[in-house]
Amino acid sequence: MFIWKLILQESTQQFMGFKGPLSNNLACRLLAIIGFVLFSYSAEAIPLNRIQNCVLVPTEWADGDSFLVQTPDGDEHTVRLYGADCIEWHVTDESDARRLREQRRYFGITQTGGNPQESIRIAKDYGAAAAKEVRDVLREPFTLYTAYSDARGDGKYKRIYGFVVTHDGADLSEHLVKQGLARAYGVTKETYDGRTRNEYRASLEDFELIAARSGKGVWSQTMWENLSSERLQQRLEDREISMATGNAALLDGQLLDPNVSARDELMRLPGIGETLANRIIEARPYETIEDLKRVNGIGDSTLMKIKEFLKISR
Repeated sequence: MFIWKLILQESTQQFMGFKGPLSNNLACRLLAIIGFVLFSYSAEAIPLNRIQNCVLVPTEWADGDSFLVQTPDGDEHTVRLYGADCIEWHVTDESDARRLREQRRYFGITQTGGNPQESIRIAKDYGAAAAKEVRDVLREPFTLYTAYSDARGDGKYKRIYGFVVTHDGADLSEHLVKQGLARAYGVTKETYDGRTRNEYRASLEDFELIAARSGKGVWSQTMWENLSSERLQQRLEDREISMATGNAALLDGQLLDPNVSARDELMRLPGIGETLANRIIEARPYETIEDLKRVNGIGDSTLMKIKEFLKISR
């Protein structure tokens, strides 16, 4: 709004003859700012569809942040919540096991219970508790907001990102984080009530801090003296895996489209971890490969490493 007021002021003053034209430097700066604002807005403001009176479809595989819903028209969608990440409790392969370990480290519970087996059991119990909480709060029809963005985190299942608002007006992601049954983590987007994705993420992080301070949910099991070292261990492991896989993580000639690739697929790019992969997904769509430089954390050097493995499908 300030930019438009400044432009209006400058234009009015020029028209009324109170001052000369804008300097080339100022004009270029204003145009650059305007272009960035409009480009960012167009990227974030992909409209959300509001679907009221949705119902939860019971399944054996659902967890707190991914579940099957049915719309009033009878369509069924697997919804992945924006901004919240619940603990895995259906661990069926190595990828699930790695994610569960990463989540245990995030919450600082890898040594809770005295041994890894007990720590895993405790973590899975909280994953199951999150799924039960979702079943309980979604017993009555709810509202789904979605842009039908692809949320295939591991590339195996068709999912769409969405916000879920309960019958009494609560945001489900916020509710789960407040209860300590999810962490503020993952892809976010401009919300149904007008908040930017950064504002929404900050709000979730605040709720997470309050839940941790209050010892809610998983946070009641946190061994605080170990939290820093556990998270450091995860960062070091992520870095080691990234260095080990490097460009060899992709097959010769294999190209990824940043507009549609799943999170785990993007993480196979050199230097791209889970955080950057989520940011790439958040900033979709891209018209050119160079557009990825608007992603926080991707500069010229990172783009040079990954651009040979990317394509934009038309």
